[in-house]
Amino acid sequence: MTETGPPPGADGPEVVALLRTMLGFDTTNWGRGRSRGETPLARWVVGQLRQVGFEPLLLARPDAPERANVVLRVPGTEPDLPGLLVHAHLDVVPAEAADWSVDPFAGVLADGYVWGRGASDMKDMAAMVLATLRHWGRTGERPRRDVVVAFVADEEDRGELGAEWLVDAHPDLFAGLGAAVGESGGEFRAVRTADAGAGTPAVRCYAVSAGERGTMHLRLTATGRAGHASRPGADNPVVVLLDALHRLAHHRWPVHLAPVVRAQLSTLAAALDVEVDLDEDAGVEAALERLGEAADPARWTSRASTTPTVLEAGYKVNVIPGSASAEVDVRCPPGYDEELLAALPGLLGEGVEHTFTSFQRPVEAPVDGPWFDAIRAAVLRADPEAVVVPTCMAGGTDAKAFARLGLQCYGFAPLGEDPDGRRASGVHGVDERVPVASLLWGAAVLADLMTTT
Repeated sequence: MTETGPPPGADGPEVVALLRTMLGFDTTNWGRGRSRGETPLARWVVGQLRQVGFEPLLLARPDAPERANVVLRVPGTEPDLPGLLVHAHLDVVPAEAADWSVDPFAGVLADGYVWGRGASDMKDMAAMVLATLRHWGRTGERPRRDVVVAFVADEEDRGELGAEWLVDAHPDLFAGLGAAVGESGGEFRAVRTADAGAGTPAVRCYAVSAGERGTMHLRLTATGRAGHASRPGADNPVVVLLDALHRLAHHRWPVHLAPVVRAQLSTLAAALDVEVDLDEDAGVEAALERLGEAADPARWTSRASTTPTVLEAGYKVNVIPGSASAEVDVRCPPGYDEELLAALPGLLGEGVEHTFTSFQRPVEAPVDGPWFDAIRAAVLRADPEAVVVPTCMAGGTDAKAFARLGLQCYGFAPLGEDPDGRRASGVHGVDERVPVASLLWGAAVLADLMTTT
């Protein structure tokens, strides 16, 4: 794939052509510094913006020139208003081509979908944003408030070359902003179909992320005296470590309902005419059961989790090693981080040292303020019968980095209903794809939000 690619709009709506071209750039990020690199795609984005009169910045950490970011500020017609950041990452997770039905880096258009690694995580939103910017450039139309757009690197790892670096090295680029929108939110979901016989109407939902659980990765180490396995002692580090991991893995963390999770459950319950009591743990559990799949991901975001994922110990079956280590994925609901940190030492017990290999506290934005209202209004203008549901992500995005600037961060990468029932699928898996109809709806709604908010 060349850096220029086919001209946008050459084979249908511009956002479709832009997405297909972007998917043709292999921006695989394996993590821990291994990547194909985002710079060729970032340069192509810069070229597309310069074609319509903009002068974006191409920025990379000095020691990683192959991992570039693109930042552009478009002045608004009412510059005294707090500005809006719209961010999308250019990197993607790996794809094993042999497992796919199509070439994951060919931008295939077939069966009503655009196929490719990153089609819905999240080059679809990147293409929507780029299409809006190109429209502004060609027509001279401008947003109501300043809009800063950031196409960033390295989200699929730690963001150290993307959002985290931009926030640390170039905070001035985000001066005067009040909120940000990024990935993970805004996709159409039918949580109930109409039943004329029962008199129940359809419930059409769009979940908008207004929070993320904290991501706190732990490395545990137990040490002891190496020796012959035929003479085991009490200080075998493998046993000490396994005991600690068992306590962590089986600990039932108490329910903690952050305001965004409470709002999610109460909004869904009202839309589905389900009575819930969210003031007791048992009531929350009952609500999750009654709401079923519609409550996703509150089943996870209503509690902390400590999940062992990596074990390292030993070098010979008849030798007790002198040390053993493990890694644990820790996730924490908004507002619960201090309680979780206080409880960890007791769960680990004596003989186990712990360090954080990454530490990002949970984030949460208001669901009863003007920014969330603006997102809801943009959805309702396109789908008047919709219910916009605030939600909290079980995982994380670059929102955690931009929240450090004091921005209210929301997940809103809108995708509309496909008339034939297609859904975006394959994120981080096989045959990732996004319906064309959903993409076109989302591009229009995102453009509306960026322009009129």
